[in-house]
Amino acid sequence: MPKFAANLSMLFTELDFLDRFAAARQAGFDAVEFLFPYAYAAEQIAARLRQHRLSLVLHNLPPGDWAAGERGLACDPLRGAEFRAGVELALTYARALGVRQLHCMAGITPPHATPEQARLAFIGNLRVAADLCRPHGIDVLIEPINTYDIPGYFLSHSRQAAAIIADCARTNIFLQFDMYHMQRMEGELSDTIRALLPLIRHMQLADTPGRHEPGSGEIDYRQLFALLDELGYDGHVGCEYHPRAGTVAGLGWRAALGV
Repeated sequence: MPKFAANLSMLFTELDFLDRFAAARQAGFDAVEFLFPYAYAAEQIAARLRQHRLSLVLHNLPPGDWAAGERGLACDPLRGAEFRAGVELALTYARALGVRQLHCMAGITPPHATPEQARLAFIGNLRVAADLCRPHGIDVLIEPINTYDIPGYFLSHSRQAAAIIADCARTNIFLQFDMYHMQRMEGELSDTIRALLPLIRHMQLADTPGRHEPGSGEIDYRQLFALLDELGYDGHVGCEYHPRAGTVAGLGWRAALGV
């Protein structure tokens, strides 16, 4: 059976953020993830993790100005210093929270960069992040994201990510594989997971259309969960979806799918 982590940026949003940790434990989760911790002191989050016996699987590097539509800095050739400062901030939180994986959002290709310039900037910044994280035993993950939800996002295909990981030539850069995003961009989820499993350190789920609970759309999650068991995948699967009618009311998908 896959190990599931509640994404606290998208689940239990009827509660204040710091109250979502208790709700996740009460709903049967023993692991959580979220987008960004930076609005809170690290000790505030660490205390909730300890109190509710939860592990934090993952959070993201700072994305730039999220409210203004920025979705990462790593592919921008002009913002290397800002990116490095963000990695150092993320490491401060990761070490305090016991996180062993940080997601580096590639960002939207900036208008002042060609695709090749964006690619080279992304590789260079990933090497910086990996080198800063390695002494702390932390891996850097990259995630292809569909360009329907985030138009212009630089990293949008799984094999594009695999090629970039190879070009980075670092042993602590891996793939974060979101089944929702890759269904929208590629399909062929089972074959892709089989092919890329050695690179995958974290997975996420949501159904499509709508980005709701598994079982609400077209993805055959019963088959995919069986595949993960067959392949011996031992990472977490983050539940990163929008509940249709409240988080707890929507958690029946686990029993329905036998997980």
